[in-house]
Amino acid sequence: MNGKLEFEDYLEPACPLCTTFYDDTPPVAQINISRVKEKLDEYLSHNDYAGGERHLKYWIDEARAGRDGGGELFIQNELMGLYRKTGRKNDAYDAMNNALALTEALKLHETTTEATTFVNAATVLKAFGESQKAIPLYERARVLYEKLLKDSDAKLGGLYNNMALALCDAGRFDEATELFGKAIEVMKKVEYGELEQAITYLNMANVVEAQKGLEDGEGDIEALLDRAKTLLLTPTVPHNGYYAFVCEKCAPTFGYYGHFFDEKFFKEEAEKIYARA
Repeated sequence: MNGKLEFEDYLEPACPLCTTFYDDTPPVAQINISRVKEKLDEYLSHNDYAGGERHLKYWIDEARAGRDGGGELFIQNELMGLYRKTGRKNDAYDAMNNALALTEALKLHETTTEATTFVNAATVLKAFGESQKAIPLYERARVLYEKLLKDSDAKLGGLYNNMALALCDAGRFDEATELFGKAIEVMKKVEYGELEQAITYLNMANVVEAQKGLEDGEGDIEALLDRAKTLLLTPTVPHNGYYAFVCEKCAPTFGYYGHFFDEKFFKEEAEKIYARA
């Protein structure tokens, strides 16, 4: 799970984003977030990150021209994820800083939108080797999510998983294992949450290796890999662009632990989906 913002995240009853932008002047015009997101997903389903970036840059200009702070915040969050996935550190940090500044300017304190921006910012920091800086942001997001979200919300599961990864980097393995367990319990309640559970089990295998080593942890690692594989092969999960992304993400872990057939299988599954998208 990457903590990506959905359209519903911007419908804050306590502070609707349509009311302010930097000051108390209403926006001139708002972009259609759901349509922008739909088109972005289409680009990403084809693995077309360049097209996705062009799309987002066009609409961020439109949001700024219309003084649509909520629309700009949405796009800055999406740019964070896109630049993180493509390894563009400076661009990712620029989007991160812009998004955090916008949450302040829009006075989005104590909202799920603020929390999700914290998650995305923390995930950028972790991706570029700054897990110690990421952890406090994850902690701030956790306080808000646990207060504002149901325990069946996928965003909560994503937070637990991503925060656990940062804790692993910091050598806080017991805390990480506890959060991985929480992530799995949340995703059991989410439709098609099998994919996120699979990712979490593979992450847990990495924690076992870090704690016990490959030899002493072999039995636990194999059990976790088997659980992940079973979940990825759940017949009711749609084989769409997101499924392809997860297969692509999980395949190298299977290969790392010597499951080369599984690595090849899931890579090919992703390629098939991208080819027909």
